[in-house]
Amino acid sequence: MPRTGAEPAQFGPGTWLCRACEDELPRIDSAVCAVCGEPYDGALSHAFRCWNCQDREFDFEFAVSGYRARGLLRDLIHAFKYENRYETRGLLASLLRRALQDPRLAGEDLADWLLVPVPLHPLREMARGYNQCWEIALELSRATGIPAAQALRRTRRTHSQAGLGRASRLRNLRGAFALRPSQNVAGKCVLLIDDVLTTGSTCQEGARALRREGGAEKVVVITVARG
Repeated sequence: MPRTGAEPAQFGPGTWLCRACEDELPRIDSAVCAVCGEPYDGALSHAFRCWNCQDREFDFEFAVSGYRARGLLRDLIHAFKYENRYETRGLLASLLRRALQDPRLAGEDLADWLLVPVPLHPLREMARGYNQCWEIALELSRATGIPAAQALRRTRRTHSQAGLGRASRLRNLRGAFALRPSQNVAGKCVLLIDDVLTTGSTCQEGARALRREGGAEKVVVITVARG
């Protein structure tokens, strides 16, 4: 269960969770799709695209998650999003940090990158009281020094992605994001943050706005968990 108390001096799952719960987290240690990060059992000798990515072009370079959206972690994400368990934001940010250990990011000076959260529609954010992705981005920024900015806005209210199939998810979010007029991401490398990646539809639309409208040089998606 999550620990409570003052802001921790260290930043990792063990700061918030007991050892038994930390060991229960569903880590991704197997081979993954080179694009969306979908994990597969066994070993692979070369990079591959999964069935979800084979016929699609993405505006992000790749997506990476450190964990599966199962069990305890799924419960923690749902508690933060839907039950106002605001105190879990630091734990989720520490779990997100595992995505930064991906070898494809190892040679990058991430201090020169920008953390950008997937936005909520203003009415949904007002009802919830916060955007969970922005809160996670802020915590990660404090721990790593990578700057964070709310560079994207939601241009229309969409149906919840939960329960929708792949084709419906794609239609639901098409054109739903735009760059905020006050933000300049031209030539920047961006880490686009979401809590869970399922089909990649949400992050693709965010990356599309950052790249095609904002002129970002590169977008990499990092999520707390892979659905």
